[in-house]
Amino acid sequence: MNTEKVRTSIIDASDRHRRNLVNLVENNSNLLLAGCYRNAIQAKKEKVELKSNLIFLDVEMPLITGFDFLESFEERPEVVLLSDKPDYALKAFEYNVTDYLLKPLEKRRFEIAVQKSLNNIKLQVESKAHDHFFVKSNFRKVKINYCDIKWIEALGDYIRLVTKKSNHVVLSSMKAFEKQLPTEQFVRIHKSYIINLNRVEKLNHSIVEVDGKSMPISRNRKTNLMNALGL
Repeated sequence: MNTEKVRTSIIDASDRHRRNLVNLVENNSNLLLAGCYRNAIQAKKEKVELKSNLIFLDVEMPLITGFDFLESFEERPEVVLLSDKPDYALKAFEYNVTDYLLKPLEKRRFEIAVQKSLNNIKLQVESKAHDHFFVKSNFRKVKINYCDIKWIEALGDYIRLVTKKSNHVVLSSMKAFEKQLPTEQFVRIHKSYIINLNRVEKLNHSIVEVDGKSMPISRNRKTNLMNALGL
């Protein structure tokens, strides 16, 4: 990404919350305001997902909800869902969004969501032409070779990257990490686990073992795993 700013769009039905978000975005040196909409219909007409790297999206909007709008995306940028209640947090997790923020937004939580998005975008860009990538863990950059990864494990707003030599806790979503991994080498077996296929030791109908660790296989991901292993 170098110094290029992240193109950011806002879709929120509330004038007050929309103004607050505009202010937060414009005062963040890493972000560039690409669009601001009061509903999903306006944003849909302009194919906002194709011109944005990051979208702040209101869940509760008239006619087309935030979740309905997500399902219509041709491409999926980083998405931070917004709501004035915590009720949709679990559903948001199922949609693999970058973050879920409660309104009115706190600057601290906004900045955390932005940093997660920046990390995710950077990972995707850096990994495209290399057999390795860099992660920020414990306030330092660490080089990771794809072949050294055993598995990736979800840890709330973070992931644990388990390699041959060590473990690294990284601020990122599973969705973003999955995107930047070579599909011929890695597969997601559960909402909480991505594994290196080359390190699979044992397998049954519900469990896969990687370097001595047993991990569950989701029913809806089992076929994909079996195909990836050529079974």
